[in-house]
Amino acid sequence: MTKRKSHKKPDRTHQIVKYLSIFAIILLLASIVGVAGYYFGFEAGKEQMKSKFAQERQKLLSQLKHAKKNRPKKSRKERLNTLLKKHQLVSASHEYEKKPPKGAERKVIKTVKKPKLAIIIDDVSFRRDVDAIKALDIPLTMSFLPPNKNHPNSAKLATKQAYYMVHIPLEAMHFNAQENGVLYAKDSQQTIMNRIESIKREFPKVKYINNHTGSKFTANEIAMNRLLFALRKKNIMFIDSRTTAKTMVPRVMKNYGLPYIARDVFLDHIADVKEIKRQLKRAIAIAKRSGSAIAIGHPRPDTLQALRESKQLLKGVELVGINDYL
Repeated sequence: MTKRKSHKKPDRTHQIVKYLSIFAIILLLASIVGVAGYYFGFEAGKEQMKSKFAQERQKLLSQLKHAKKNRPKKSRKERLNTLLKKHQLVSASHEYEKKPPKGAERKVIKTVKKPKLAIIIDDVSFRRDVDAIKALDIPLTMSFLPPNKNHPNSAKLATKQAYYMVHIPLEAMHFNAQENGVLYAKDSQQTIMNRIESIKREFPKVKYINNHTGSKFTANEIAMNRLLFALRKKNIMFIDSRTTAKTMVPRVMKNYGLPYIARDVFLDHIADVKEIKRQLKRAIAIAKRSGSAIAIGHPRPDTLQALRESKQLLKGVELVGINDYL
């Protein structure tokens, strides 16, 4: 009897392993293909992005260059205002009073001598100020602000000069850019004495002081009495910058038996070369009428330019430093 062939069922576990192996190989091959595709696709994309970025950059640079070329140029005055704002400098028009205070009226004096004109340059604080003033080669008097963190070397610069003044900060009525170390109208006699002693130590050769701002302080008779008392102790003379028509300096000076010495003209209240020249002519006219005059300016480009261009005009007076004026 012939034996029937047995049909043995294949091992199910073996089949599963076989299929899984094939599936794993397919996955591996797909991964390799995918990674390769991703890598080469990324590199291509990267190159494409780099090229696009370079094109955009070049386009932007071209636009900036065109805009800069066609940008309207700023005037010298606009550039100066930008500089003042950047360095937080105060313009020359901070405090100013046109009307002469009582007791400051100028008398007409007939004299055969050449009238004297002293020009004080306030707010001197930096070497660039000193260099610019000296470059004019005319006798101007530099009035230095006391040193602080914004201009720490002002006293050192002053001591190198043959003569100089100190521009002492005094309290103002309305002023939002006051210097450090300001004296206030309410300050005691001792506080004012200490401040003047400090200034004398910093500026050992100082003989003349004028006020930086000070419309509130100089209008206070008690405050000015205290200041004049302290200055006389150190043999320092006060020159009124005349920042207010209500100044009490003439009265206090008279009480001390001292002559009242004050500014006659502010040269650069308006920062314009033509206007500064006009104010300079006014100062010369006062000097010719009264025998002498004092003008105050600042180390600003317009002021220095106006003075440089007015040397012929200044031949009508004897231009002197404040030491020779007094």
